[in-house]
Formats: sequence, structure tokens, C-alpha cells
Amino acid sequence: MVIESAAVSVTGDVKSPLITVGKVTGVFGIKGWLKIASSTEPSDNILKYSPLWLKTRHGVKLVEFDSTAPRGQHFIVHVGGVDTPEEAANYVGSDIAVRENQLKPLHGGDFYWRQLIGLKVVTAYAGESQDLGVVGSLLETGANDVLVVDHTESSIDERQRLVPYVLEMYIQSVDLELGQITVIWDPEF
Repeated sequence: MVIESAAVSVTGDVKSPLITVGKVTGVFGIKGWLKIASSTEPSDNILKYSPLWLKTRHGVKLVEFDSTAPRGQHFIVHVGGVDTPEEAANYVGSDIAVRENQLKPLHGGDFYWRQLIGLKVVTAYAGESQDLGVVGSLLETGANDVLVVDHTESSIDERQRLVPYVLEMYIQSVDLELGQITVIWDPEF
């Protein structure tokens, strides 16, 4: 599974929905550098995309990082034309996005998280099909990712479930066209 955040449609000249891949978290130094947090896996993949879009409170802005450097678990970047801390501060809190068509195609049962969110989750436990709800979000635990399954009107109860994303053990199939994930999960858990 590959981590990328949910798609967001935008207006203007963007021909493909924008996918959030990180966030501007602060200003660094006196020359207009920005601190960013990546939501890509691995985290340095965010530096491979060009161009990037900043989704600011004033709209969407096309940018390119002209310099980058790792800083612990995050990165610092410089955007061309942003040369003071005051200018950089305008971008703090902005999402960093790419066009959907910039994402590499996935093969072999890999999915972007955004593709799984909203899918119906059905368990085939003990040969009986039961509706558990929909994927509301995912968690990264280190060992494996976890589906956070939220209840719906048609689910068997009102419980939220955490289902490990472990193929063949718990995840039987993912059908994007049908909009459904079939799991082997005891509905009592």
C-alpha cells in the first residue's frame, strides 16, 4: 500500500484533481525557506514531484522548489521568488499537492490510501457475508497499515473496527470498480 492523501478537486487551469502529498509546517531561517512535512512513502518522494501546487487560503499556486534539504524527519525547501520570512509565512499551513496524473501507476495489488477511503467493507468470516461499514481512514502502525472501518446505516452494528491491512490473512480482495473490500474478520471484534 502507498500513502498519499485524499484527492481534492480544484478549479482553474488544473486538468487533473490535486492530491495532497504534504504540508507547509513553518518558516525556516531568514531567507524565506519553508519547513514541510511529507505524507508520501518514502517521505523524500515529495521532493521528486515537479511541479507542485500550494493550496493556500487564497487559492492554489503553482510552485517549484529551487533548493531542498533534509532536517530530521522533515525537509526544508526554498520556493523561487520567496526570499523573506514574511513572504514565507504566507504559506504556513498550506497543503502541498500534485496533479493526480503525476502519481506513478501502481501494480500488483498496491493502492493509494485515497483509493481505499470510502470503500465498503464486507466480511466473509465463517462463510457468511456481513457489511461492516466503510473505510473512513487508515492508520500507519509500522508493522502494517490498518483500515479504520466506520459504521453505516447498512452495517451490522454501530461499531468502529480496526482491520489490519494484511493481504491473504485479513484482506481477501479489493475491488475498486465494485467499491468494496472483502475481509476475513470476525464481526465480534
